[in-house]
Amino acid sequence: MKYVVVSGGVISGIGKGVLASSTGMLLKTLGLKVTSIKIDPYMNIDAGTMSPLEHGECFVLNDGGETDLDLGNYERYLNVTLTKDHNITTGKIYSHVIARERKGDYLGKTVQIVPHLTNAIQDWIERVSRIPVDDTGLEPDVCIIELGGTVGDIESAPFVEALRQFQFKVGKENFALIHVSLVPVIHGEQKTKPTQAAIKDLRSLGLVPDMIACRCSEQLEQSTIDKIAMFCHVGSEQVVNVHDVNSTYHVPLLLLEQKMIDYLHNRLQLNDITLNDDDKQRGNDLLTKWKKTTGNFDASMETVKIALVGKYTNLKDSYLSVIKALEHSSMRCRRKLDIMWVESTDLEPETQETDKARFHEAWNKVSSADGVLVPGGFGTRGTEGMIHAARWARENKIPFLGVCLGLQIATIEFVRDVIGKTEASSTEFVEGLDEENQVVIYMPEIDKATMGGNMRLGLRPTYFQDNSEWSKIRKLYGSPASVEERHRHRYEINPEIVSELEENGLAFVGKDESNKRCEIFELKNHPYYVATQYHPEYTSKVLDPSKPFLGLIAAASGILDDVIDGKYDFHTDSESTDF
Repeated sequence: MKYVVVSGGVISGIGKGVLASSTGMLLKTLGLKVTSIKIDPYMNIDAGTMSPLEHGECFVLNDGGETDLDLGNYERYLNVTLTKDHNITTGKIYSHVIARERKGDYLGKTVQIVPHLTNAIQDWIERVSRIPVDDTGLEPDVCIIELGGTVGDIESAPFVEALRQFQFKVGKENFALIHVSLVPVIHGEQKTKPTQAAIKDLRSLGLVPDMIACRCSEQLEQSTIDKIAMFCHVGSEQVVNVHDVNSTYHVPLLLLEQKMIDYLHNRLQLNDITLNDDDKQRGNDLLTKWKKTTGNFDASMETVKIALVGKYTNLKDSYLSVIKALEHSSMRCRRKLDIMWVESTDLEPETQETDKARFHEAWNKVSSADGVLVPGGFGTRGTEGMIHAARWARENKIPFLGVCLGLQIATIEFVRDVIGKTEASSTEFVEGLDEENQVVIYMPEIDKATMGGNMRLGLRPTYFQDNSEWSKIRKLYGSPASVEERHRHRYEINPEIVSELEENGLAFVGKDESNKRCEIFELKNHPYYVATQYHPEYTSKVLDPSKPFLGLIAAASGILDDVIDGKYDFHTDSESTDF
């Protein structure tokens, strides 16, 4: 097993996740099997109880693990399926060690950070790195480990020490470190001192970088590269220039141009890994497809405008998987994506009374968009604005996609405006809501006393109904009997009102295995009015877009029938249409 650690210095949030994902993707182009682990130094057991405005979105895995958003990056770039154990947190590690102490595993010993906690971290990494994660079902060849936060933080100290020990445990030829650092531009001058200080701190902790990935708003001058190489005691070929590009999907190609993969090939002695012809061909195909995808992004001329009506728009990372799913679909449809961010509270009449400018700006975005998206969320705030947006899309035949909360919102709107129950709502929004107006209810099997990890989580099947042959969303999936998608919710459509909804034209074309829980609805006489209780964005891949999102972009672009007919499918044949 080869290990590539990606750490960060100077500041957090400079793109370690994208760099780790891009490095792994390049290693896959060699035919290698790649997996990833994310280390988060926070005390939480997982990301499930954190506000999206606190830490960005909570990403959900097949096994129901609620994890850091970077695991989404890994899955999207590497086309792998990770587990909750691929996200290590301080809370998990301490809980693990304390549980062992309580069982008597350390009997007679004083349990300490070193060696007990650091050994537990190393054992965890070795165990999880060998879990098969791709469709080969085989043990990976390389594991990318991203160390969250910034080296030097008190929270990350045990993990840094564990990795310092780990490099000797696995051997120099099996361990490489890439350190990501910021090179700010001040008054036109590229400043190297922050990077020099970061590398000095890293070395003082016992870790020596094999490569320094320099994040900068502009391309680094050769003199800057030479200066960093000299003062950080590395060769100039070990300094990688990761400047701003027009899409994060260009980062792997940017690294490829700078021969990062050649350096890692020699440094980690990758020739020692035996690859057959099928492995090599799979790697070549991946690189070809990736180049065509990024080329398609650059060549896109027409723009598709999507109004994203949400309640966490102050932090765009709150909807990272949604953004990526829209991007993947836009590239497939050869369209430039323009996301029009709409804070849902701004669509409500109360806002007009307090801030008319904000109200009119929000409605201008919604009314001028080619498509409307209402994503997931929790709580009451902004829900009335979402209802107004859903009504606009339904009445004006604007392509619409609702996800999780978005499905519940659109159903409430339909009950209020079409069926005529004006007080209809969700028991999440209105305490003591009378039964006849309960459109959305708390799922009966969910424990109300516990918050962490206590939702309907992970991969679950959705079965298309017998009378759904006409369904656009079913056709986008390829007209299967069922699909499997990831869930994260506590509330659901009240099963008692489904027959009434369907009698009035809202068709629940997909249901769970019990045939009671509603998973997908669709309006028949509408260009594209679809909502899912599950989160299709979690399984969207760069080269395999999520079907509900692909439908939204295609309908908003006026090419839905062509996409359903396969005219925008991906081809590897160089003589065929790229998409």
